[in-house]
Amino acid sequence: MKRDLQTRNGNYDLFDVFDDFFKPMFFEETKELRTDIKETAEAYELDLELPGYAKEEIKVSLENGYLTVNAEKGQKEEEGKKYLRREIRESTSRSYYVGSDVAKEQIKAKYNNGILTLTVPKEQPKKLPEAATIEIE
Repeated sequence: MKRDLQTRNGNYDLFDVFDDFFKPMFFEETKELRTDIKETAEAYELDLELPGYAKEEIKVSLENGYLTVNAEKGQKEEEGKKYLRREIRESTSRSYYVGSDVAKEQIKAKYNNGILTLTVPKEQPKKLPEAATIEIE
């Protein structure tokens, strides 16, 4: 597909040409938070990539068995600066089903160097009643 090199106002947009040329080779677009999930004997450990966010900009909630991570950057206006193009994500969100038996007090969260680590305990198996012999009358 050939791209028109002019924007709506008739000006040449070098950024669009650059993006169209290099994007297929170097850039991978993701619409969700990239996550690694590990399993240990007692828990699941989720590592979420959140580079550039401060700890205060990240919220983790638990509702109806879904663990939801929201990250939102504040809109800072800097005097004297005019943006030609803004592509830095301002907000992102993703939910994970962890089960209805998990309580918020059981989930541990740690944020370090752009990685949010969530530790979610595994559901404990239900203990079956011990076998018993039934007397026949």
